[in-house]
Amino acid sequence: MTGKRPPPPLDEDALRELALRHVARFATSRGKLLAYLNRKLRERGWAGERPADPQALVDRFADLNYIDDAAYALMKSASLVRRGYGARRVGEALRAAGIAEEDREQADAQTARDAWAAADRFARRKRIGPYATAPLDPKQREKAIAAFLRAGHAYALARRWVDAAPGEVMEEEE
Repeated sequence: MTGKRPPPPLDEDALRELALRHVARFATSRGKLLAYLNRKLRERGWAGERPADPQALVDRFADLNYIDDAAYALMKSASLVRRGYGARRVGEALRAAGIAEEDREQADAQTARDAWAAADRFARRKRIGPYATAPLDPKQREKAIAAFLRAGHAYALARRWVDAAPGEVMEEEE
């Protein structure tokens, strides 16, 4: 026995306070907040008079603009692109966060615009293509292409970067 008492079950006020604290501390989406509240309800239980309704609380927070899925999608996609991830990986991250298709439109457009810069950052970070110290042998080339693909970049873009000679200046195609 650890000697600690388990936290008391949640009621309506405690659930709202928990949600407010989470939203104030973290950038979050509707889906992520709902998953957090459901997890807390499973862990601590419910002692309210009416049945727990975390979905209504999430909807209320969205109406009050405490949560904005479109802004979250833009922020998250920009962050992933800055780290060198491609459109497919960004889309997977937004789907995992529960972002609806209509809230992802601006983020997807931004990701498509920044695809070349993201590939450049990825190649620089991994020292691939123009940032390599020596040309890659066939096995290293396959591994480099696979790394590009895992990062969410298109195959044609990955091949173009991997096949670039060390020191070559890469120009974006229109």
